[in-house]
Amino acid sequence: MSNPVLFSIVSLIWGTTWIAITFQLGELDPILSVAIRFSLAAVILGGYCIFKGLSLRLPTHLHIKMATAGLCLYGLEYSFLYLSQQYVISALVAVMSSGMIYINVVLRRVFLKKPIRLEVVLGGAFGMLGMGLIFYPEFSHVQADTVLAFGIALALASFLFAGVGNVISERILDYGTPVIQMNFWAMSYGALGIFSFAIMTDVEWILPTRWQFYLALIYLTVFGSVIAFGAYMKLIRQMGSDKTTYVALVYPIVALCASTLFEGYQWYLASVLGVLLVIIGNAIAMGKLSLKYLGNSA
Repeated sequence: MSNPVLFSIVSLIWGTTWIAITFQLGELDPILSVAIRFSLAAVILGGYCIFKGLSLRLPTHLHIKMATAGLCLYGLEYSFLYLSQQYVISALVAVMSSGMIYINVVLRRVFLKKPIRLEVVLGGAFGMLGMGLIFYPEFSHVQADTVLAFGIALALASFLFAGVGNVISERILDYGTPVIQMNFWAMSYGALGIFSFAIMTDVEWILPTRWQFYLALIYLTVFGSVIAFGAYMKLIRQMGSDKTTYVALVYPIVALCASTLFEGYQWYLASVLGVLLVIIGNAIAMGKLSLKYLGNSA
């Protein structure tokens, strides 16, 4: 499957998962919701492997890496992200998430010894500026205080763990590891880590009663986890974790389009300009818009 198709699948799915997440809020502790989501995703992936006769046996050294990647990507990243949104508005988190591109660029260089690609750095700059313009109207609700600082710290921790998980995943895939089996083990380890944390912190275990919670769980599990993360990991294998991370700048735009349809989101001139900058940044990062052309245009 081509990179544009995989990129579109991830962006469209993750851009709509926020709708499903809203149906889960207030029903169960967010940490447990994440744990259940990835546990079910792992079961589906494991069942698929058994049905297709795909071996789940992988070298021991890969299990150590997959456990680390799973704890970072599916455990710590999501746990810190959910917690951060209790203290800061989602717009601020979305803008901050654009910085994950640079986290990936640096970690990829340090741990994988792979070159820093100028197009990704420049494309990320356009994308970050675009995200700032898109969510600029919502920043009027932000008030500086210690609670906000705590929420920002949680969000930054989430993005750092995401970057670490992305880079380790790229290393695992460099060994030729099958994506489905890798995601099975990584999600299994991640879910186990979240459940362990929930037990140690005395999280309240209750059984949700609203059918919407379970419908959302199905969507988040099948589409948000099994399909989207499968496509995401294939992107990492085919074009690197630095370029793949640009998805974090695109799916918030999909979320805004969905919000326009379902919640009546009002667009501003700054929002339109922001979207254009993100699109230009994406074209630069993916090598579709030549840096030489930009220089000649200037």
